[in-house]
Amino acid sequence: MADQTQYVTLGAADSLFAVPVERVQQILETQPIAAMPHAPADFLGMIDVRGQSVPVMDLRKRLALPAAEDSHSTRIMVLDARVGEAPRRIGLKTDRVFEVTALDADTMEAPPDLGASWRTEFVAGVGRRNGAFVTVLDLDRLFAAADLPAASGAAA
Repeated sequence: MADQTQYVTLGAADSLFAVPVERVQQILETQPIAAMPHAPADFLGMIDVRGQSVPVMDLRKRLALPAAEDSHSTRIMVLDARVGEAPRRIGLKTDRVFEVTALDADTMEAPPDLGASWRTEFVAGVGRRNGAFVTVLDLDRLFAAADLPAASGAAA
C-alpha cells in the first residue's frame, strides 16, 4: 500500500497547489490587512489572529502569477513555517481552498528540470489528484526569501 500524506489543496490562477495539512492552522475569509510601508510587492501587510500579529503574503505575487481581484472564494491560510531557524506563523492569501486530500508519496515527482532559468525551490513535488497536476509547495522555502517583519510572533 502506498504511503499517503494529507494535504490541503488550494488554487491560484488556474493552478492547483497543496500544503501539508499539519502546517495549516486556520483558513480565514478575507479581512482588512494593515499595509506596511516600503513592503515588497508580495507582502500584503499584517492581520490580527487571536491577538497575534500575522504577516500575510500573496501567493499569486510570490509565484509570479498574474494579479487578480479578490472574490467570494479568496481565503487567507494561516500556516506554520520556518524562516531561517525560527518557527513563524504566516498568512498566505490564495484564490480558493478546495479540500483535504491524500496524495501518494510514491507517485510524487520532482519538479521538471528545465535548467537555471526556472526557479523550482518553492516546489516540494508534483502529484496528481483526479487527473490534474497538484504542485506541493515547500512552505519553508516559499517564505525563506520573503522580507517578513521581525515583530511577528513565533508559531505556538
